[in-house]
Amino acid sequence: MILGFLVNSDRHLAHVLGLTAAAAQKGHEVIIFVMDSGTRLLRDERFVALAGAKGVSMSFCHHSAQQYEIDTDTLPPDVESGSQLNNAAMNHQAARVIVL
Repeated sequence: MILGFLVNSDRHLAHVLGLTAAAAQKGHEVIIFVMDSGTRLLRDERFVALAGAKGVSMSFCHHSAQQYEIDTDTLPPDVESGSQLNNAAMNHQAARVIVL
């Protein structure tokens, strides 16, 4: 099963970390799309490290990151700069999407 996380807030880091770890441990694929104030989490090493985990992919809305003045030049290549097209693709691929 593919589980999607739409992260549009920076208030639920612990939930994103825990749910992603639990899903990956059960063998589920996880797609994370980050937008709006959620892009602030791109400053947190624990959050960014999720992109390197087995079965986890992460992308973010480049426009949102610019709005929140997030330095995306230092992000690892596993974290894909994208657009709302990435969000639409996640919603199409995922069996379930959780919005945090």
